[in-house]
Amino acid sequence: MRFLQVDPIQVDSLANNLSTTVEQIKEMPFKDALDFVVKGLAGFFWDILICVAIYIVARWIIRYIDRLLSKAFEKKKVEISLGKFIRSLVRAALYVIVVITIIRRLGIDTSSFVALLASVGVAIGMALSGTLQNFAGGVMILLLRPFRIGDYIQTQGIEGSVKEIKLFNTVINTVDNKLITLPNGPIVNNIINNFSAEKRRRVDFSVAISYGDDFDVARKAILDILAADERIDKETAPFVAIGSLADSSVNITVRVWAKSEHYWGIYHDTLEKFYKELPAKGIHFPFPQMDVHLTKQE
Repeated sequence: MRFLQVDPIQVDSLANNLSTTVEQIKEMPFKDALDFVVKGLAGFFWDILICVAIYIVARWIIRYIDRLLSKAFEKKKVEISLGKFIRSLVRAALYVIVVITIIRRLGIDTSSFVALLASVGVAIGMALSGTLQNFAGGVMILLLRPFRIGDYIQTQGIEGSVKEIKLFNTVINTVDNKLITLPNGPIVNNIINNFSAEKRRRVDFSVAISYGDDFDVARKAILDILAADERIDKETAPFVAIGSLADSSVNITVRVWAKSEHYWGIYHDTLEKFYKELPAKGIHFPFPQMDVHLTKQE
């Protein structure tokens, strides 16, 4: 692939003009030739000074725009890594525009240069298609914030606390203290279960008691256990009812509400209390059993 094309006709014309100019200088008197060269150099240095002025002013404007973006991102609480990337991208684009402007001021044709930049950009985009997908996913996560650092989430079969959100991947710390790095592209295209998004969560239990046990006694004992735990929300009444009549047990469904950070503590502590305190109330936990009837054949 040819990124830069040179027109032979333009090259010949430039060479002819240069030769003509040299011949004209040779035919001029010394004073006129000197004046011609001095005016040419003066014009060239004037263009250089203008280009330097353009660069200085443009640099000041770019820095001013960068400060405005920094304040805006800080006010909108944009993720630091995302804000830095966007600012660097804007700075790079503005500097490219400044360079092209300076080159055109010096009389150099920039069409081939722009075509070269466009071709290089397309080639880089095709080579980094997967990486760019993860980058786009990271931008979506940082902007839409389906989860934040510290949230407990489940996605792509992985469950744990979000330790770090980067532009290209997300780091999750599992309950058994493993660090798992997930690419951001597949995350935004899959279901995200955020357990920490809401302030309250419902804690569900299933308590199996034996057939023949008094359900009212069991219900009262369960409610007493729940009432003794201050972490359980008292504004929402606990739900205790028969959930199903299984083959070997009567299954009682228990539901309570609490703050999200207390979920696992309430779950494990309450199960332990059920196991220790319900038998003292005459409630039994049955083993799976099967009745076998033998028929005598003569």
